[in-house]
Amino acid sequence: MILNIQILIPLVLYLLFVFGVAWYAYQKRSSGKFLNEYYVGSRSMGGFLLAMTTVATYISASSFIGGPGAAYKFGLGWVLLSMIQVPAIWLTLGTLGKKFAMLARQTDSITINDLLFARYQNKIVVYLACLSLLFAFFGMMVVQFIGAGRLLETSLGLPYEWSIGIFALVIGLYTFIGGFRAVVLTDTIQGMVMLVGTILLLGATLMATGGIDNAMTTLNTIDPRLLTPTGVDDKLSATFMLSFWVLVCFGLIGLPHTAVRAMAYKDSRSLHQGILVGTVVMTVLVLGMHLAGVLARAVIPELDVPDKVIPTLMMTVLPPFVAGIFLAAPMAAIMSSIDSMLIQSSSTLIKDLYLSIKPDAIHNEHKIKRYSTTLTLGFTIILAIVAMLNPPDMLIWLNLLSFGGLEATFLWVLVFGLYDKKANATGAICSMVAGLTSYAIIAYFKIALWDLHAVVPALVIGLIAFLVGNKMGQNIKSPDRHLL
Repeated sequence: MILNIQILIPLVLYLLFVFGVAWYAYQKRSSGKFLNEYYVGSRSMGGFLLAMTTVATYISASSFIGGPGAAYKFGLGWVLLSMIQVPAIWLTLGTLGKKFAMLARQTDSITINDLLFARYQNKIVVYLACLSLLFAFFGMMVVQFIGAGRLLETSLGLPYEWSIGIFALVIGLYTFIGGFRAVVLTDTIQGMVMLVGTILLLGATLMATGGIDNAMTTLNTIDPRLLTPTGVDDKLSATFMLSFWVLVCFGLIGLPHTAVRAMAYKDSRSLHQGILVGTVVMTVLVLGMHLAGVLARAVIPELDVPDKVIPTLMMTVLPPFVAGIFLAAPMAAIMSSIDSMLIQSSSTLIKDLYLSIKPDAIHNEHKIKRYSTTLTLGFTIILAIVAMLNPPDMLIWLNLLSFGGLEATFLWVLVFGLYDKKANATGAICSMVAGLTSYAIIAYFKIALWDLHAVVPALVIGLIAFLVGNKMGQNIKSPDRHLL
């Protein structure tokens, strides 16, 4: 094992800085109510923090490792396809935004499932949401761990298993120490690192190719299909593009770990600022990383595993010490996604399940604190072990599979819950069961419905189930109905 010290030193310094932020968040946490502070940061986010944590939560290993890997393999068509993600922040915060926050504050909700119970007044809705969230998050978090392992393995020369272990130690400890406030603050720092790192990496890649014209000529020589809108093997068909639009743009409204951000901002001004800044940052990150991925084909034409393109590119076009500094960019992307999901998973088990069964336990803050933080560490250890077992060559497919499961479960429940006064628990339950079940069946058996991704027919089935269920169910009078 040959360890690259020049890359290791700046990375270690960055991680120490992250721990410092987590410790600061811990000091803040100790002065407030644990549940409110640990899971929503006392609802104190300003606009810039809201923008950066929402972007950083969404931009993950799939965006910084898997997405550029797909662009490397399929060509410029994938870069164009990836830009479908740009409106995601605007859609999520603009659609949920104020209504979500008003309902959360009125009902003192600190998790997505709190909101679902306040709106539908039915524990079955909550239990279904909890189970689907935990299963989907497990898959998505495994993806992040594998991405981090590949990143450290390629750049530092560490064995894959060691890379996973180091990452698990870092992510587990700082989330354990600081909770939601640490996640938001580190997300902001990580978002800025991602932004600067993306711009510099793209610039260095263009210089290495000899300019955009020369890069296009080289790509055309390697495979002319790299420059076509449909990509290599005509992968990017019209139905694939429709699926992608639903999966990574419209459907993102139904992702609980991004939706929960709408519960924690400070005021309306912060929300509007968050939408604007978040959309701009999203544009730069998505375009920059995917374009760097396809241009890398002209610099390093033969890679056995596409997911290794970004760390390999960094090592190729940047001096070692500089590469170490900006290795923090994809590492930041991975950390900022998994910390949010760790917090959400912990809150689901403690706040939504444990306290639902034992409501009196809420008065024992010491026990809740111990359970919450222990679960965060426990999740981290389990995920690290699973990630070490037979990782796939392209992370993006596994990540999108998990995305789809969450969207099929939550999208209509959240949207109709906020905007349709007649929506009731029967409709919500029917939609969740029908959407998730159909998605699992279509995905598992690889049923080809006009070459659409499983999430598209699953969402249609979920929508029909919601409308039919609403007609069958009784409208539940809720004290929060006036908020709608």
